[in-house]
Amino acid sequence: MRIIVAITGASGVVYGKRLLEVLSDKNIETHLIISKGAEEIITSELSSKKHDLEKLATHVYQMNDLSSPLSSGSFIVDAMVIVPCSAKTLAGIANGYSDNLILRAAEVTIKQGRKLILVPRETPVSAIQIENMLKLARIGVVILPAMPAFYHNPKNINDLIDFVVGKILDSLDIEHNLFKRWTGR
Repeated sequence: MRIIVAITGASGVVYGKRLLEVLSDKNIETHLIISKGAEEIITSELSSKKHDLEKLATHVYQMNDLSSPLSSGSFIVDAMVIVPCSAKTLAGIANGYSDNLILRAAEVTIKQGRKLILVPRETPVSAIQIENMLKLARIGVVILPAMPAFYHNPKNINDLIDFVVGKILDSLDIEHNLFKRWTGR
């Protein structure tokens, strides 16, 4: 399996880091792109550097490298996940504005009919953001907001992070045991 993971400049970069950790543990090939805004958030939220996340990926690309294989539909991937997905990135994808590698890779993913998963983290959301999400959902993009559940009785923040990452893995059809599934009352 080959997955593009993009981390953009929204709070919640820990979700991207955890996804990379799990995919690495499962020996899944990852192609990572980190936006400039995400670099700053990685420093402030994780007290780490971009390089620390890059070590978790199989391949790493720069935001302005539009000549990378990810820019072409002839480069086969199974899916792309943007986690977290900033409102700016969401707007760019929804409106076909592909001026960087994350937006171009998302455009290629859509045009090739491959799975694209966006994990918006911002709250509350504006009507414009909702319209952008709806526009993309109507063409098959998975909108997976970073909304942890509590039915599995989380004990710490890592349990909440794992719930969201587990939902991403579910959308990718990747088996995991990151959280206890609902079995009814």
